[in-house]
Amino acid sequence: MASEHLSKQYDNDLETLRSSVLQMGGMVESQIRSAIEAFGSGNPELINQVIATEFRVDECEVNIDNNCSHIIVKRQPAAGDLRLIMAIMKTVTDLERIGDEAEKIARMSKQIHERGKAQLNSFANIRHAAEIAVGMLRQALDAFARLDAGEAAKVIRKDLAIDNEFRSILRQLITFMMEDPRTISTALEVVWIAKAVERIGDHAKNIAEEVIYIVKGTDIRHTRFVETEQ
Repeated sequence: MASEHLSKQYDNDLETLRSSVLQMGGMVESQIRSAIEAFGSGNPELINQVIATEFRVDECEVNIDNNCSHIIVKRQPAAGDLRLIMAIMKTVTDLERIGDEAEKIARMSKQIHERGKAQLNSFANIRHAAEIAVGMLRQALDAFARLDAGEAAKVIRKDLAIDNEFRSILRQLITFMMEDPRTISTALEVVWIAKAVERIGDHAKNIAEEVIYIVKGTDIRHTRFVETEQ
């Protein structure tokens, strides 16, 4: 009975960890959406909200890492459980870095709108690229929730699309700067925003790779996508 009780408590601890990751992921997804909205509107309250959320995201990362360390010391997990905990620690690092990118978007947006150069919104399709990135993150978190390696592979496939979007935005902005050199400073800030969106996609891809590691026990980082699908 005691052994069964300990096993049940251990399962509860692992499930609590997974739930914490998903809650953190939901917070980060909302933070990205708010950051992109702030880029379009220049709403100072929304910008400050995105920046303030970053402190909560950092706190989540620290708490989850501490809980992972506690379980490792107390339970000495092996095999699949150990893979899960290791993947969770890497996943929350990626989520925290996504939060950093969202904060960067908000800060750059503040500078752009304070300068009164928000017309660049019409030249750089940031919103479309952001929708791809947010979709990748949501799909990666869904794959994590269900431990679905097939769904995770779909996220990895989308990474090429967001890379193409970034290159397209970059070409638009270069053309814009050549036509009106007075906008170079603002255009460069938009480039940083586009790069932040592209990096969000990269981190979502990393999370998807961790899901595959949990399920298959295979580290697919730096692996060609064809090999990943196999």
